Amino acid sequence: MIRFAPLFAAVCAAAADGVAAPSRVAVLTADQVIQVLDQTVDWYRTLGAQQQNATQPSDLLILFGNRQTADKVVSLVFELARANAELLSSEAGTAASAADLQAPQTLDRQLAQLDAQRQSIRQEMADYRRKLAAGGRDKAANAAMLTELEGELAMADARRNLLDTMTGFVAEANPRAAGANALKAQIDAIAATVPSSVSAATETAAATAVGAGGKATPARPGIWDLGLGVLRERRKVDTIDVIDARTAALAATFRDISAAPRQRLQGFTARSDALAAQADRAGNATLTQLRGEFDTLAWLFKQTSDILIPLSKEQVLLQQYRHNLSSWRESAQRQYHDALAALGVRLAILAGILAVVFALAEIWRRGVLRYAHEPHRRYQMLLIRRVVLWTTVAAIVGVSFVTEIGTFATFAGLLTAGVAVAMQSVLVSVVGYFFLIGKHGIRVGDRVQIGSVVGEVLDLGLVRMHLLELNQDGPLGPTGRVVAFANLVVFQAAGGLFRQVPGAGAAWHETTLALPVVPDYAALKQQLVVAIGAVISEYRAQFPPAAAPATGAAATASLSDAAPQVQMHLANGRMKALVRYPVLLSSAAEIDERVAEKILHVVSQHSAP
Repeated sequence: MIRFAPLFAAVCAAAADGVAAPSRVAVLTADQVIQVLDQTVDWYRTLGAQQQNATQPSDLLILFGNRQTADKVVSLVFELARANAELLSSEAGTAASAADLQAPQTLDRQLAQLDAQRQSIRQEMADYRRKLAAGGRDKAANAAMLTELEGELAMADARRNLLDTMTGFVAEANPRAAGANALKAQIDAIAATVPSSVSAATETAAATAVGAGGKATPARPGIWDLGLGVLRERRKVDTIDVIDARTAALAATFRDISAAPRQRLQGFTARSDALAAQADRAGNATLTQLRGEFDTLAWLFKQTSDILIPLSKEQVLLQQYRHNLSSWRESAQRQYHDALAALGVRLAILAGILAVVFALAEIWRRGVLRYAHEPHRRYQMLLIRRVVLWTTVAAIVGVSFVTEIGTFATFAGLLTAGVAVAMQSVLVSVVGYFFLIGKHGIRVGDRVQIGSVVGEVLDLGLVRMHLLELNQDGPLGPTGRVVAFANLVVFQAAGGLFRQVPGAGAAWHETTLALPVVPDYAALKQQLVVAIGAVISEYRAQFPPAAAPATGAAATASLSDAAPQVQMHLANGRMKALVRYPVLLSSAAEIDERVAEKILHVVSQHSAP
């Protein structure tokens, strides 16, 4: 290359003068080569995004074509990168300065002198060995001289090794040559990082999709699947647009790069014509020099062509690539609009069905308000309407959103089982609510007893009820406390739920007492009845009227006219009496006190003195 460098520089300068271009023949610098390779490899990786969005057989065909085109683009870009690296290596040799050229030449002369000196020493050593072999009086002197020559040869060999090392170091010390060699290594490293697995993965995905193409798809996809399909098609269109933009940017980069090698080729062509004209009138010595320039010019033309041809092919391939992307985008756009239309139709159908359901619910509500006059019955019918309405709406929406009814049924069954276990008490309370509001159920304002708590119903909810606690030991009235009970109390046998008959403000009280020994227990009984009746008669006017026959409670139907009752029986050898009498709930404590006084007064009259 050292002898070739001056001729190469002359050709480059002459070619450049032909087109008024800079005296450099490399199309790109090392940094620009790496930048172009990175951009191309990064664009090549978009095949992975295309593979993820290829869901239709037509998409896979386009993807297969794009993959083949992308493989060719990457192969060509590495070809032009390596051709440009060769030009950079040649440029590095021609750009060496006079000092850079003089240093190796000086080392070469020194090496030549050392080689001649070593050859002379070896010749002398051969002569002295022959003399020693012949013998004679000078044998000792000849041996000493041979030893001295061996020392000189060892010193010459050491100097030869030193000059060899310096020559290699000088050859490697050229920064331009080192940069060109490093560029070649970087090109090989980038080539090794190209994701070749994309091609295999694409082929695998294509085979899988073709194998799955014969499988039956759901006849009626749900709204959820339709919505996902719309988003998927929209994302596909956006991805294609992004890839097309990156492809256009890469094509523009190649188009800009191709201008420089085209100018170089024009300059080389003009220089070739000039050399041909000069050769027609040149002598033998000049023709020899022109032959060297022709060889150099031919090599430069070939290297530059190796860059321009791949660039031209790259633009054609990328144009075909963008055409494939355009076809794919049109197909994806049609699929997007079809999916959007299908989703709109299904949503319209769902909205129509829900409108019909809500219209029927409104008719139900108006019918209840018109024909159900009893407030409690109206409340029950409206509550049932609300439960049926929202259950139906939930079922319609659930069936509309899922694709396979069997899957939905399985999911609903598992969900229901889990909810039933986790909310067992709540569900039982909800069921108990419908028992409580039945025909003979409780109402707000009713007086009930649950366990040991007596109170008036303040609120009856779907899960629990609230009672205003009433005092049982003194004058009837609220204690100031509100007690809450879960509706599941109707299913509990231990506590029990007792309800005061609606409209009946009176109740039966009873007490048991031991009677003294008297000769006539019948007379004593009669006196007790008369005494208790006298107390009850004072409150008779305040007793409420008879309860409605619909209750079926015959014992409470004539409570306002009921008389006290005394029943006697033997217990442990003594006569005892069970006294029963009606009381007003509002005056129960007062009546109990006066009845107790009358009973004690009658019993004391018959007690022994």
